[in-house]
Amino acid sequence: MAEQFTDQGGVASIDPSPLRRWLTSKLMTRMFAAERMDKRRASVEKERLKEGAPHRVEYFHQVDDGYSHLAAQVLQPLVERYDIELECHLVEGPSGKNAPETDLLLQLSRYDSFHVAPEYGLEFPKNPAAPDPALVQLASSIVAAQGSDAFTACAAEVGKALWTSDEAKLQLLAATYGQASAGQCFARIVAGTQRRTQLKHYSGAMFYYGGEWYWGVDRLYHLEKRLSALGADRQAGQPMIVPRPDVAFDGAIDNGTLTLEVFPSLRSPYTSIVFDRAKKLARESGVKLSVRPVLPMVMRGVPATREKGLYIFMDAAREAREAGVPYGNFSDPIGEPARRCYSLYPWAVDQGRGVELLSSFLRNTFACGIKTNNDRGLRKVVEDAGLDWSEAQVHLGQPGWEDLLEQNRLVMYDAGLWGVPSFRLLDERGEQLLALWGQDRLWVFAREIQRQLKVR
Repeated sequence: MAEQFTDQGGVASIDPSPLRRWLTSKLMTRMFAAERMDKRRASVEKERLKEGAPHRVEYFHQVDDGYSHLAAQVLQPLVERYDIELECHLVEGPSGKNAPETDLLLQLSRYDSFHVAPEYGLEFPKNPAAPDPALVQLASSIVAAQGSDAFTACAAEVGKALWTSDEAKLQLLAATYGQASAGQCFARIVAGTQRRTQLKHYSGAMFYYGGEWYWGVDRLYHLEKRLSALGADRQAGQPMIVPRPDVAFDGAIDNGTLTLEVFPSLRSPYTSIVFDRAKKLARESGVKLSVRPVLPMVMRGVPATREKGLYIFMDAAREAREAGVPYGNFSDPIGEPARRCYSLYPWAVDQGRGVELLSSFLRNTFACGIKTNNDRGLRKVVEDAGLDWSEAQVHLGQPGWEDLLEQNRLVMYDAGLWGVPSFRLLDERGEQLLALWGQDRLWVFAREIQRQLKVR
């Protein structure tokens, strides 16, 4: 597995040996099976009870990150509702191989947070610019001076003043709560970042409990369900603080004026669990579906770490389980299997089955364990997509698909996106109405489509 979650600069790292591919696939399938995840949780709980320890949740806050500001707004409700001990840390943002597009990530965190905040009953100002570094330092000095209880009480208020560039308010909060010196603030951030590294993660806005990570408000429902199942919910039976949004569409039907663009890749666990649901949303809402496949990031030379890879596969397994999507019997398609399927894509599009080919490949590699690094496996993919294998063999390995995928990548980057799956909603003139990254944003597009149709 290290071969696929380290530097991806050479052919050997992208195309593992058959034995390495098989071992990696088996390991990933076994590690993130639902039964195994449940056993790990049960073991953690058994150990906690043996030690007489509280339900200890750790939170990692990045002051200049939009997602962290959303998370800060649920800290107080979280400790009031659940019987937990919350420890708050300050951290720096992800760097190096864990964040190849740092500036884009921070920019997206602001844009994305603005769009999802009201849906969660939270606040974030509209498309703010990056906060003034001096104000970031002032905000950091305030929260760095707080213990976990005071941090929980003031972090959202400090964040609101920062994100609205209200220096006077920040100065008032500093006088009210106190502030750390520059050296003390730096030490607090270093300590929090080191703790996060020790626990094998890399991002801000993260919650950690019992061996698992939960990203911001978008994954809080996983943590809430887990705590509730352990009897730690003081308001059992009441709606969760941040429930999982529903993607179901029940609005007016579009007549083809809107277009939902999907940017998938064939090696993305997140793409595999949302691709068919995106198709379903387009079908139910009547919007046009435009699929624009791109190369997997590691096949584009973007590095990935072991920690990031393991988190993504674990998180995708949880998300698939909650969505009721088949997932987990995994056969890694990195390298040649993905390239071979991509080479068939232009022909499949000409046959009117391009979407079906991608869907079949994702389903067979991420849910059915089909080995697509041989003709037998790829034939099943092709035939499951309603295509003829003998004709497919004529087009297999033909060039030309590379330029198409690169054009799609450039369009995706122009929209301020770089990861997969990403989505764009376009109006009848092809103008962008919304562009967001992540399988966990499909519900935002469902709601935006409904809003657009109501005003037309």
